[in-house]
Parts: sequence; C-alpha cells; structure tokens
Amino acid sequence: MPSPDSLSSRRTLVLGGARSGKSARAEGMLADLDEDAAVRYVATARHDPGDDDWSARIDLHRRRRPASWATVELGADGSLVDMLAAPGPHPPTLVDDLGTWLTCELDDASAWEAPRGAIAARIDALVAAVSGFDGRLLLVSPEVGMGVIPQTRSGRLFRDEIGALNSRLASVCDDVLLVVAGIALTLK
Repeated sequence: MPSPDSLSSRRTLVLGGARSGKSARAEGMLADLDEDAAVRYVATARHDPGDDDWSARIDLHRRRRPASWATVELGADGSLVDMLAAPGPHPPTLVDDLGTWLTCELDDASAWEAPRGAIAARIDALVAAVSGFDGRLLLVSPEVGMGVIPQTRSGRLFRDEIGALNSRLASVCDDVLLVVAGIALTLK
C-alpha cells in the first residue's frame, strides 16, 4: 500500500459498470482528508433540462459530495484537458466521469458518424495531461467492453473509444481499480 505522502501525487483510474459503485468508491478514497480540505470535483455531465432521469442522477451525485468540495462543471467552467494540464500545484481532483467527457467530445466534434480517429488529438491531449498531472487525481470511467457488441455504429464507436481511452489511461496511472457490485478489485 502506498504511504500517505505518496498518495498526494498518485493518479488512480476507477473503472466499473453502470451503478457498480465506482463514483462512490472514488469519493471514498478522499475520505482520509481533513473535512475542510479543498477537493476539486470535476463533473463532466452536461445538464439537460428536458431529461428528468439525467437530472436525478446528477442531483444524487451532488448530494453525496461534501459541501467543502469545489465543483467544476465542464462546458460551463472550461476544458478538462486545460484544467489538468495547467501548472500546479493542484488540489486533490476527482473527475467523474470519462464516459460523459468522451460523449461530449464526440458531440462537440460532430464525430458520431465521422471516420474513426476524429477526436484522437483530444484523447492524446487528455492522456498527456493525466500523465503530467502533479497532484492527487482520481478518474472515474465506465467499463463497457464486457457485454454484447452494440448493434449501432454510435454504440460500437463509444465502446471502442472508451475501451481504448481506459487502456491508455491505465498505462499512465499509478493505480487502477475495477468496481463490481460495490467491491473494488485492484488491477494495478
């Protein structure tokens, strides 16, 4: 197990399926900090006022976070790559989640029907920013490659892109966890 001092500069990737407990696990990994510690929670989901189910999911995450944590909402507050690549020092940072980040990147680039690799530069930039991050970083990401092959092109594109992104991030992170049914398995 890493020493408490080494945790201040570790990068951890927390993977899991839908409703596996991956976000709660990542949040719990910051429980050893002082209750007033500055934590930056980077929310990648974009609010859609017409989607009540999505709004409820976002509200659940908001209610679970300590009031002392500063929430940064991507889109409104800036780019994930720019934030992670900015000179530090950085507060402990939790990014939740990379699946919604990837979806927004594909949306913003109108890349759902574009040739594969249309957002490769953005993915390269994110991996480089994570690799160079100089603080405590927790990344939450869905693991979607264990199911059936999606019937739609967009489903296959997302599954392939998030799988490749997770693999690349795992190579630059110090720790990788897989959360299944609320239980975390250490992969790296």
